[in-house]
Amino acid sequence: MLAGMPPRTRNSAATKDAIRAAARERFAADGYEKTTIRAIATDAGIDPSMVMRYFGNKEGLLAAAADFDVRLPDLSQVPADTVGRLMAEHFLSRWEQDESFTALLHAAVTHPVARDRLLDVFQTQVASVIEELAPDKGSAPARAGLIASQVLGTALCRYVLHLPPMVEMPRAELISWLGDTLQRYLTAPEPEEGGDR
Repeated sequence: MLAGMPPRTRNSAATKDAIRAAARERFAADGYEKTTIRAIATDAGIDPSMVMRYFGNKEGLLAAAADFDVRLPDLSQVPADTVGRLMAEHFLSRWEQDESFTALLHAAVTHPVARDRLLDVFQTQVASVIEELAPDKGSAPARAGLIASQVLGTALCRYVLHLPPMVEMPRAELISWLGDTLQRYLTAPEPEEGGDR
């Protein structure tokens, strides 16, 4: 700070936003267990007591920082055979544009608050869309679970674990692979019971 300059002031909304942004970066980079309130406060340029004042504790901060909106577009009007590819492209774009999802996924592996928040995101924002698109409502929960396994597995391997083949795969190629799988899970006939297990 320059001599004679007044200290920078920040209103409560801006302070909360700065804390959440710093927390997302820390949770994404270090995971829940290794992230400290002190480190987040340092990154946000504030005193650690302010983090506690606004969010109570690290769990409260995780819940606030992991406020992720999938923002699925309206897929009801697109050709049925293109939905899987559009979903794959959309999910990749969201992960690449919003680090809060990576932070949430990273923390969900070890922490129940993050796990519950991640489950809530998929149950409220994804499963309902899949139910609308599924050819039969009875299989919608299974289809939603299978789709979640693919999109979360892809995100985990590419953005959290940094598995080399997933990181190095060109985006268009990944969209093609993932899109075809999502399309199958969304629209393929339900398997007959009694097959090999």
